[in-house]
Amino acid sequence: MTTLGYHASHEQFPPGELLDLAAHARQAGFDAMMCSDHFHPWSRAQGQSGHAWSWLGAAMARVDTSFGVVNSPVGRYHPAVIAQAVATLASMFPERFWLAVGSGEAINETITGEEWPSKDARNRRLLEAVQVMRALWRGETVNHRGAFRVEHAQLFTRPESLPQVYVAALSPETAAWGAQWADGLITVSQPMEKLRPIVQAFRDNGGADKPLLLQVKLSYAQSDEDALRGAHEQWRTNVVEPALTEDVSTPQAYEALGERVTPEKVAGSVHVSADPSKHVAWLRAYVELGFHALYLHNVNRWQREFIDVFGREVLPALR
Repeated sequence: MTTLGYHASHEQFPPGELLDLAAHARQAGFDAMMCSDHFHPWSRAQGQSGHAWSWLGAAMARVDTSFGVVNSPVGRYHPAVIAQAVATLASMFPERFWLAVGSGEAINETITGEEWPSKDARNRRLLEAVQVMRALWRGETVNHRGAFRVEHAQLFTRPESLPQVYVAALSPETAAWGAQWADGLITVSQPMEKLRPIVQAFRDNGGADKPLLLQVKLSYAQSDEDALRGAHEQWRTNVVEPALTEDVSTPQAYEALGERVTPEKVAGSVHVSADPSKHVAWLRAYVELGFHALYLHNVNRWQREFIDVFGREVLPALR
């Protein structure tokens, strides 16, 4: 059975409210949770950016399901610190936490003032980070010289089983590369002609028997007009082509790019509808493509209405 999860967006809601929303989603029938890990929101209209790791401990203590986070473990963080954070959560909540790793975005990682590397360089240091974290989780004493340094590091609090590490991929090239070392794939909803090649590249390069996770961008409201307006207000900065945004380092710069984005363009990237049956059909297509877990992100402000309606009408239709 496909896992149907709730995506908690730290960029859009204060952490206390987000904690209540996660609990509400669980009560409504969502199977699992995941969250973002940002220093900045994508726009000032989103307006928040709580610390994911502080929130995860509280959320996992309150909500009795699995959690995951999409994180760049090297950049503004050090891999040994993320390894320790993961090990602590996995020790307290066995078999309930997973980590997805990506090469990062300038809007978050450049805050330390370090030079922003090329995509190839970011991928190389990401793989180094994963190798270091896994060594630490195995109990090894790690010394490392490469894109970053580690000196005599050893974790004394470790989970009984190695945490799962998924690759976050937005292109077939990254999916094919990550399939060789990751425990699974996570990507975001896109038109099928773009999504299928990502899935196929992962399967063809070592990921055939590994889980596929999808973060689904949707906008549900009481009317189609409200759903489109809410999506455009909150998410237009996020539908700009990645090639234009990978070096953008401030919310204000994202907003400038988003000024050119029409509501119609948003609707081409986000599933916008007030009709639950349309959402069922869209989500069923992802299940048929082979995704093992769908994490639903309602990109507008109306979260409780979305949770209640989907809990009653959408989730049961997919089970």
